[in-house]
Amino acid sequence: MASFVLPHALHGRGAHKVIAVHGWFADRSAFDPVLPDLDRDTFQYALVDLRGYGEAKAAAGAYTTGEGAADVLALADRLGWERFSVIGHSMGGSVAQRVLAAAPHRLRRLVGISPVPASGLPLPPEQWELFAGAAHAPDNRRVIIDLTTGGQRPAAWLDRMVRRSLECSDPKAFRAWLDSWATEGFAAEVEGSAVPALAVTGTLDPALNAELARQTWLRWYADSELVELPSAGHYAMDETPLELIRAVEDFLRADGDDRPRA
Repeated sequence: MASFVLPHALHGRGAHKVIAVHGWFADRSAFDPVLPDLDRDTFQYALVDLRGYGEAKAAAGAYTTGEGAADVLALADRLGWERFSVIGHSMGGSVAQRVLAAAPHRLRRLVGISPVPASGLPLPPEQWELFAGAAHAPDNRRVIIDLTTGGQRPAAWLDRMVRRSLECSDPKAFRAWLDSWATEGFAAEVEGSAVPALAVTGTLDPALNAELARQTWLRWYADSELVELPSAGHYAMDETPLELIRAVEDFLRADGDDRPRA
């Protein structure tokens, strides 16, 4: 039987290869707002759909961050990318750190955008009910998006984000992913890593914020940085795309291992 290949789209032709992993509420279209302004000469981005999302909406699987990391590494093999950087948004940040745990020698740089920490994200009972119910309740999804962007975004945008999340995700997979990213901890597998690591957080995000990054990301990773975007909440790709691109690409470009373009 042929192995599963993550659906993906390639953008750019640069020498620095980057795999970008979406979060819980979206497929790879989560990165659409930043696509027009990426540096396609320096970088080549592979945007993926995790199992249960987008073109992989019907794909069977365990829907865990460990499985997602294995899928990412398999895709890198298929693309012929021996070394690459990885970017993960929210849940995708947990997947990205699982990639680090599994194959640190292959990672050039690690970026988490409002990343779920490798320790998981324990939720109090009322929040767990809200999140678990979001698999089948659009209103729950809307409340979560509104809360994590500081209650400052227009209603039409919230409605659009909910519609996108419903269209691009399978409810069963969506619910299963929650169990993995929220409850599974693997911090001991990444603590002390010397791979350069950047956390980008939004001031308007009350949960996956700069303080949490300081307690986790900056303590675990020996060569780590934090950028806080004052006008962003949890969805910096939508809320502050240009500021996000600048923060991420400046960090990736500092790797210094890219060959000059022909």
